[in-house]
Amino acid sequence: MSPTSETAKGGRRLVIVESPAKAKTIKGYLGPGYVVEASVGHIRDLPNGAAEVPDKYTGEVRRLGVDVEHDFAPIYVVNADKKAQVRKLKELLAESDELFLATDEDREGEAIAWHLQEVLKPKVPVHRMVFHEITKDAIRDAVANPRELNQRMVDAQETRRILDRLYGYEVSPVLWKKVMPRLSAGRVQSVATRLVVERERERIAFRSAEYWDLTGTFATGRTGDASDPSTLVARLNTVDGKRVAQGRDFGSNGQLKSEVLHLDEANARALAAALADTSFAVRSVESKPYRRSPYAPFRTTTLQQEASRKLGFGAKATMQVAQKLYENGFITYMRTDSTTLSETAVSAARAQVTQLYGADYLPEKPRVYAGKVKNAQEAHEAIRPSGDRFRTPAETGLTGDQFRLYELIWKRTVASQMKDAVGNSVTVKIGGRAADGRDAEFTASGKTITFHGFMKAYVEGADDPNAELDDREKRLPQVSEGDALAAEEITADGHSTKPPARYTEASLVKELEEREIGRPSTYASIIGTILDRGYVFKKGTALVPSFLSFAVVNLLETHFGRLVDYDFTAKMEDDLDRIARGEAKSVPWLKRFYFGSEDATEVVPAEGDHLGGLKELVTDLGAIDAREISSFPVGEGIVLRVGRYGPYVERGEKDAEGHQRADVPDDMAPDELTVEYAEELFAKPSGEFELGKDPVSGNEIVAKDGRYGPYVTEILPEGTPKTGKNAVKPRTASLFKSMSLDTVTLDDALKLMSLPRVVGADAEGVEITAQNGRYGPYLKKGTDSRSLETEDQLFSITLNEALAIYAQPKQRGRAAAKPPLKELGTDPVSEKPVVVKDGRFGPYVTDGETNATLRRDDDVETITPERGYELLAEKRAKGPAKKTAKKAPAKKAPAKKATATKTAAAKKTTAAKKTTAKKTVAKKTTAKKAATAPADE
Repeated sequence: MSPTSETAKGGRRLVIVESPAKAKTIKGYLGPGYVVEASVGHIRDLPNGAAEVPDKYTGEVRRLGVDVEHDFAPIYVVNADKKAQVRKLKELLAESDELFLATDEDREGEAIAWHLQEVLKPKVPVHRMVFHEITKDAIRDAVANPRELNQRMVDAQETRRILDRLYGYEVSPVLWKKVMPRLSAGRVQSVATRLVVERERERIAFRSAEYWDLTGTFATGRTGDASDPSTLVARLNTVDGKRVAQGRDFGSNGQLKSEVLHLDEANARALAAALADTSFAVRSVESKPYRRSPYAPFRTTTLQQEASRKLGFGAKATMQVAQKLYENGFITYMRTDSTTLSETAVSAARAQVTQLYGADYLPEKPRVYAGKVKNAQEAHEAIRPSGDRFRTPAETGLTGDQFRLYELIWKRTVASQMKDAVGNSVTVKIGGRAADGRDAEFTASGKTITFHGFMKAYVEGADDPNAELDDREKRLPQVSEGDALAAEEITADGHSTKPPARYTEASLVKELEEREIGRPSTYASIIGTILDRGYVFKKGTALVPSFLSFAVVNLLETHFGRLVDYDFTAKMEDDLDRIARGEAKSVPWLKRFYFGSEDATEVVPAEGDHLGGLKELVTDLGAIDAREISSFPVGEGIVLRVGRYGPYVERGEKDAEGHQRADVPDDMAPDELTVEYAEELFAKPSGEFELGKDPVSGNEIVAKDGRYGPYVTEILPEGTPKTGKNAVKPRTASLFKSMSLDTVTLDDALKLMSLPRVVGADAEGVEITAQNGRYGPYLKKGTDSRSLETEDQLFSITLNEALAIYAQPKQRGRAAAKPPLKELGTDPVSEKPVVVKDGRFGPYVTDGETNATLRRDDDVETITPERGYELLAEKRAKGPAKKTAKKAPAKKAPAKKATATKTAAAKKTTAAKKTTAKKTVAKKTTAKKAATAPADE
């Protein structure tokens, strides 16, 4: 059946996808006879709080949103912001003859399709329409070949959702009680946080070792050229046959792990001097063939890793850009575990290899990549350019980040069908006897590529910035065994071992995948969650755990060890996959996980039970010492504690003699906190400083360092009422920016607390005052305020100067726009340039449409483009700020007139609401299923 002609005669078909952008693209391929509408992501989910739960549910069901006593029945509610869209879908369905559920073909997409069917209750035939790319042929083929809803996939997704809800809603309250309010725990996010914390622990425990070696520059005596250099650089390998220690020979404790020669500076310099006049010769030349095969096409995680290495994208930004490319028909589905290419894709790639690089680069047979990912959904392809002919990046018309990501995907796909790179690797050993009789042997390695093969199109990046990439050549002179060489220079080089590198987004994604924790499609949102929760912050591209995360992980490891055990989390993922394959049943599995029931049949494999009883774990919290789990020894009696208002170091008991306490900067990396640094913090002015007594009131005046900065205040006498009608508030004032706690004086404090200062009155007797406010110093006359340039003017400005300021016309609107502090690039969603600006509330990022204030851990100098895009995406997701409606003053009017007015207003309001609803549906293009699946609870 032709999707455009015959369908129109037979009636109207409603096609429901997830995002408006996708709906628009698909509508263009289907034509008349079809109505394509978006669900705008999930239309139904577990309630976000008790307020969303229907009144008939009480107790634990109301708290959890899941009835654990009745087969874990979930309580689904239509999201408040989706009710208008559901109403619209129902109206469209009432006018349709068939319904096609065209959500993504993964577990989440299958679940959305099921929820649509449950909510819309269609009375017309329902079909499940699936496709992996949005092209005309793929869409028409999907319409012509629909399938039934896969209930097993729905069951697996429901189980996953319920599991994550139980985990999050049962464990998070433990964190609230024992660590800090408003924290969260999650099946995967907690394990991901633990990985980052464990790496930091390794860095804290690490002890550096110093070692030395020699580097020699040797000359052949010939005039060199590009193919035959005249010199080579070699590193000392052995002395008297014993290998010289390198960094890999030391353990994390700074001690040698094997029997090698450890050179210190004195020995290294003495040996270099003894080799100054030595005659050297080539002892051996070993040549081996070099061959490198192309990399498999991208799947979700490898795309995230390469986009991080090559483009500087975070995982979330990568998925946002990829989502737009997919929805606009440029690439295949971007959430996939598969490296498989369809025959169509292989043919398209091979055609472009021949066209762009020539037949010499095309292998005789197509390359086939076997999926290495456990439980990969092979129905999906790898991420590749869409269509049966790949558009080159220049042909797409794309710009900015979409162009860069498409180009990366295109290059990788084409390269995957090219020939191997081949060449030679050479190792040369050079020896000589030193003046003190010791035998020294140096080694040099080189690589030449005789045929670049796939490297002509693409070379994979590396997480280590110092790593040598595959296409890096290093040519050595053409020498033979026995050739004499002259040492032009021999230098002694000192090195220090380095702690293990912190995770980046790319390396954390790789680690999670290798440990088989979670699903690759959720990694971007998981990383986003642990960043948003304050468990992890970024320094450059490195993921640094906060002290808060140390307390959270400590509690979970100590009292809920199984829940953050890597193997346990991976086994749970296996169990969920077994449910998806129909090899296990959902309800018995959930019972085992939550209640720890005796019956393990159809729950876990025969080799053993790894489930327990979550409810029992979170019931008895008496054994958890909140102070202990949030305390970490630093050394010499100093302890780091994580308090409700941030981390601090402490020595001794509170109120005891010699007790010391100092706040620790929130953005400090835990491995930087040493005894020496803690002593510096103790030595800094902090706490309460007595400045003297106010000569007028006799009250003690003190200076303090508060949460919002240093300030001065007065100590009121005991018995002064603090509440009620007669309550007295102490005078308080923030220090000027030019002041500090250790230099502020009593006179300064009294002047600050004297504000606001009366400057004088204008000709009409209206008083003018100088005040220090939230946005800086200003003058106030009635309701008319004018900014001052400096804080010092608060005390120095005269009445004439104030009147002169008021004589100037008040500047309306905003001041002249300040130049941007930094340019970040093009936003992947709005496709507009993003810059960092300085605003009245501090620096913020903007694309001209959306503004997002930088967070506490963000720095203007180091903020990356992807971080800017993430902040904007989060701000868009929250929607515009709600404005509080002003109450209109009550007016007296005749009853009939009031009724008529009210009726007219009601009609006007109803009409306005309808208009707003339509406008919202039309414009809400970003509220789709998002670039990744939702993070665990």
